[in-house]
Amino acid sequence: MKIRLLIILFIFIAIPFFANGQTVAVKPIKILLVPGHDDQSPGAIYGNIREADMTLSLASEIYNILKKDKRYEVHITRNWKGYTKEFSDYFSNQKGDILSFKEEAKKIIKEKIINGTFVSKTTVSHVSVSPNVSLHLYGINKWANDHKMDLVLHIHFNDYPRNNKWEIGKYKGYTVYVPDKQLVNAKESKNIGNKIFEQLANKYPVSNLKEESVGVVEDQKLIALGARGTLEKSVNSILVEYGYIYQKIFRVTKTRHQAYKDMASLTINGISAYFK
Repeated sequence: MKIRLLIILFIFIAIPFFANGQTVAVKPIKILLVPGHDDQSPGAIYGNIREADMTLSLASEIYNILKKDKRYEVHITRNWKGYTKEFSDYFSNQKGDILSFKEEAKKIIKEKIINGTFVSKTTVSHVSVSPNVSLHLYGINKWANDHKMDLVLHIHFNDYPRNNKWEIGKYKGYTVYVPDKQLVNAKESKNIGNKIFEQLANKYPVSNLKEESVGVVEDQKLIALGARGTLEKSVNSILVEYGYIYQKIFRVTKTRHQAYKDMASLTINGISAYFK
């Protein structure tokens, strides 16, 4: 009886992995990590600390962990030498196509706004980006579509206008930005965003800036989230502001680097909770 039960159990386990006598490969979950900013556009600055370095440190922690997990196929846009060759070449060789991709998206969304099928709105005000940064962000969206990414995770640290780079601002806490519900990749992106938000809430405070205090914020203006419909429905995208750059935890090297490890672990827990 026991032998019969074991045989039946084996058959039920084996069936999903075999078809016509061949092993069925399980496709890896494709994730692209985008550490915000770069050496030409370093982002927020507090004292001698640059956002571009912080985002790369945290992205590298996440990358190194996911890279060891065979369930994931993980990519990253830049390392400590600059943009990886794949992305550097893509931005250069595909510049014309990226600009056409951007302009076509602008044209389509403009028509939708005019005919009333898309309502333009601003949730949180963001700093305008330079043409070069815009090229990179739209290029990343096009690359993510071309390579059928399951998740694009943009990593940032927040800031608020201050009189000088050593001044400590009054806001603190993290925020998870997800696509506005009118964008085609909104639904599942928000579900992933909620999972990451729940994990970060175990250790860190939510932003106390009024517009961000809900924790998970829908946004249609951020290029990273697929502004103007530039990300396909299957390409989920999240942008996490992990905290304000001048917060006490980031001002000291030891606690800052421990935060990278903790935030990486919690972020991966959120990703795993969604993808099971």
